[in-house]
Amino acid sequence: MQRIRLRYTKRGRLRFTSHRDFQRAFERALRRAEVPMAYSAGFTPHPKVSYANAAATGTGSEAEYLEIALTEARDPDKLRELLDESLPTGLDIVDAVEARTSGFADRLTASVWELRLEGVAPEDARRAVDLFNAAETVEVQRLAKNGMRTFDARGAVAGLEALAVGVEPGDETHSPQADRPTDQACAILRLVVRHVTPAVRPDDVLSGLRAVADLAPPVPAGVTRLAQGLFDEETGTVTDPLAPDREAAVALSMATPTAAASQAPA
Repeated sequence: MQRIRLRYTKRGRLRFTSHRDFQRAFERALRRAEVPMAYSAGFTPHPKVSYANAAATGTGSEAEYLEIALTEARDPDKLRELLDESLPTGLDIVDAVEARTSGFADRLTASVWELRLEGVAPEDARRAVDLFNAAETVEVQRLAKNGMRTFDARGAVAGLEALAVGVEPGDETHSPQADRPTDQACAILRLVVRHVTPAVRPDDVLSGLRAVADLAPPVPAGVTRLAQGLFDEETGTVTDPLAPDREAAVALSMATPTAAASQAPA
């Protein structure tokens, strides 16, 4: 059985696709592309697809991940192309590798988010970020299944900065991957948050900015996940979770000719 790990996006209007809607669209894409899927056992077999840390409905993303199991080996790049062609524009399969390492979910320990605050002055955004970063704890509330829950939104934040204001496509302060709902100038925040329990989401950090600095954007913030992976404590960056699989594939390809040469007759 071959396992393939895929990275996909939620862009433009498709950011409003729910996770369940994406699941249905992806399973249709698997059938259209005639992917030889492995199925679960039991009375209602399902394709073996594992999803990880899906972004919330209404949130754009450049870094969503899933893993599929196949009954026949396929080239990851060709499989990516077939699946991408079978999905609507905005739900794009942008990367694929064969799974050659274990513990993939354990490598998804943090996310990088871009928050676009329409109608917020840059100096107000910077002041709010400075106050948030200076606080030891920032308590926020969120409605949960068992009622209103209070928790600290500061401890999970590994980095928060106000980048700049700009709307030009070439503006170096604007990430080209981020989904921009309008062409108006806006304050842009870059957030790095660890995946903890309870999960701290971008809207929780926005609630924290409101609590410490009374920062309240006049319209809902545009939120895009730019990256997801293992958090590097030394550099403060989030690494590519598919990199270990690529490195394992390269190591295997280099070792195979050597092994073949050593077994050749003298």
